[in-house]
Amino acid sequence: MDDEGNKMQIKNISAEFINANDFAQKAVGQQIVKNDYVALEISPVNRQLITLLAKFDATIVQQADNVQVLLTRAALPLLQEQVAKIDSSAAKSVQAIIDEYAQIWQAGRFTFDTNKQAIIYGILNTSPDSFYDGDRYTNTLADVVSRAQAMVAAGANVIEIGGQTTRPGFTAIDPSVEIERVVPFIEAVKAAVPNAAIAIDTYKYPVMQAVIAAGVDIINDVNGFTDDSRKLALLANANVGLLTMHSAREKEYRNLTTSMVEFFTENLADLEAAGIARERIALDQGIGYNKAADALEDFAMMRNINELKQFGRPIMTAISNKGFAKTLFNLPREERLPATLIAETIMYLRGGKILRVHEVTETQQLVKLVDTIEAGYWLPEN
Repeated sequence: MDDEGNKMQIKNISAEFINANDFAQKAVGQQIVKNDYVALEISPVNRQLITLLAKFDATIVQQADNVQVLLTRAALPLLQEQVAKIDSSAAKSVQAIIDEYAQIWQAGRFTFDTNKQAIIYGILNTSPDSFYDGDRYTNTLADVVSRAQAMVAAGANVIEIGGQTTRPGFTAIDPSVEIERVVPFIEAVKAAVPNAAIAIDTYKYPVMQAVIAAGVDIINDVNGFTDDSRKLALLANANVGLLTMHSAREKEYRNLTTSMVEFFTENLADLEAAGIARERIALDQGIGYNKAADALEDFAMMRNINELKQFGRPIMTAISNKGFAKTLFNLPREERLPATLIAETIMYLRGGKILRVHEVTETQQLVKLVDTIEAGYWLPEN
């Protein structure tokens, strides 16, 4: 029976399903983890709240003394707002549940929460052999700063400067050359757009030393940082964010998902053992870094990105204008944006909340539209 006079208690019972051994409960647990759902228990039964929950398209099971609910986490902020009209104490409980799902990335001067806001991570290459835009720009200091300012004005939270391509078949350059390419740009861009985090795409220890001294906020390493013990010691004593990438260029996999999970399990353990806080680390599957370039393996990695949610770390979507669009549609690089945006949307919905992109304006529109749809519940007053 309803008990309208007592204060409501709202608690998160998702862990009971995630850790269950029963098949049906475990299936619900997988839905919770992979698709950003939350299971709530509400007591006592409140008719007004049940009517409200039905408007959120929730799965509702009413029992004698409580109600169990399964709904998307995207609905929680709006639910909290509506519950506040019924019971202020219960609304605080919903806010506490929202706070449980904070996904913090500590990156130099910045603290991101990808559960609240996506990160638009703009690519600003200064390498003449970049696969996408190596031949498009003059790369003078003024040109690079202007491009960075335009990206930030369009919605970029991060500007990543790259001085050497790691495209398939790339030729490595000497660290001193890479340092000469990137450090002046890092310093200039950081001064020009102080509200954006500055990232570097490099796998070389001497370059990492130089860019940390130059004040970079994020280091993106296609080798996952553990190939050189000097990197670990350097990073343990810095405050930069790490973007650690899985690469399959030297591997043959029998089970892609299992192998990726094993890689990140070991990689995260090694980074933490070196003294690097977990909150500083974000993950990149490494799409395009397969033994065969632009292979069908890329599409499996797009689909299974949500398998990485078990690590509780922000996940990158890094497919901007890559060769998968050529594989399927034989598209030249300048015509790949529509295919890129479609694939990015799927990966974003599956948890890839750091979007590493060339086209910032279109990506900002993607994020705004998808977020609006995901939180699109119609709650008329009457």
